[in-house]
Amino acid sequence: MIKILKYGEVENSEIFARVVPKTDVESIVSEIIANVRKNGDKALFEYCEKFDKAKLSSLLVKPKELADAMDKVEPEFVEVLKKAATNIRKFHEKQVRNGFIINDENGIVMGQKVIPIDRAGLYVPGGTAAYPSTVLMNAIPAKIAGCKEVVMVTPPGADGSINPAILAAANIAGVDKIFKVGGAQAVAALAYGTESVPKVDKIVGPGNAFVAEAKRQVFGQVSIDMIAGPSEILVVADGKSNPKFVAADLLSQAEHDKLASAVLVTDSEELANAVSLELERQIPMLERCEIARCSIDDNGKIIVADDLKKAIEIANEIAPEHLELCVDNPFDYLGEIRHAGSVFMGRSCPEALGDYFSGANHTLPTGGTAKFSSPLSVDDFVKKTQYTYYTEDALSRVANDIDLFAKKEGLTAHAKSATIRFED
Repeated sequence: MIKILKYGEVENSEIFARVVPKTDVESIVSEIIANVRKNGDKALFEYCEKFDKAKLSSLLVKPKELADAMDKVEPEFVEVLKKAATNIRKFHEKQVRNGFIINDENGIVMGQKVIPIDRAGLYVPGGTAAYPSTVLMNAIPAKIAGCKEVVMVTPPGADGSINPAILAAANIAGVDKIFKVGGAQAVAALAYGTESVPKVDKIVGPGNAFVAEAKRQVFGQVSIDMIAGPSEILVVADGKSNPKFVAADLLSQAEHDKLASAVLVTDSEELANAVSLELERQIPMLERCEIARCSIDDNGKIIVADDLKKAIEIANEIAPEHLELCVDNPFDYLGEIRHAGSVFMGRSCPEALGDYFSGANHTLPTGGTAKFSSPLSVDDFVKKTQYTYYTEDALSRVANDIDLFAKKEGLTAHAKSATIRFED
């Protein structure tokens, strides 16, 4: 049963405690990366057979497999994928940045170019669930940014096939190449390249502890989006909230993973008790009830605060991945929210809207990192280059300033590079 904690009556360390996954995979992942770097495709085929029980003749998904997947997926779901893709494009197109130019002084031109990265790598998990939503959320921003190539990796089933819904989403999102490989070995292949899998410039997408550790180890060789932890939801709800709805929203994240955390912060003890009872009623009805049970019992909590102002303060301190404001006038509180990955406003805005359909990205900072990082966006797939142009006359006006600044730092060659042009 979920814990109910009264703010001010228990230690803050208990209020703000969060899940810290314990993994000891560093050395295993290091060995996998070294093997892939040395042996390329050979290592990937061996790992597919060892971990996925799939004996493959080719890593690349062929065009016919893509076409067959579109035929296998229910037409109704294909239409839903297309609607979601439209919403995601509409939201992310607003994020496109333009360069700028400054030329308001004689003989000086300065500016910044915004340039898409050449090749993005997208990791899509397999395992206990298939996530076509992940494909849309990661590939579409990369395409909008203008990446020349989006490469996707995802683990195959034992029969060597990829879930048709995953392939359908990749087709709709415009993924350029898809490879049947998962785990740390897939991250290594994207980071260093093999005979089949091209080296990418950035790796995005969620995964298990091995994938997260591999991303950590290859960072610097390539860029990464983030090292995501277990999923989180925090619901701020007042006493007028429907406990059935609040419980369902908490369980929407609890069913992800036994390490997922679901937190309710409320100003109503009555709601706290009603939600606790409602969780007990709803959990047995879930297909993933065992996972949800562990998540709620081990990591879930209900925090009773004196008022909504204090509830918002608690939410900001926790800095959750997903934050729901289940109140009458959510926009009255939006300005007070400083730390959250994505905010869901009002009583008719379940977090699942963001997971699948509304268009805002669902790849979000976890583990409190919303205090200093942001959701995945078009910005993740571009880089910036600045440029400067001075005429001879413009340089002459500032050469002595450069000389003084450089000598103050003890860098006389820097100083000379500016003044030498005017010595004669």
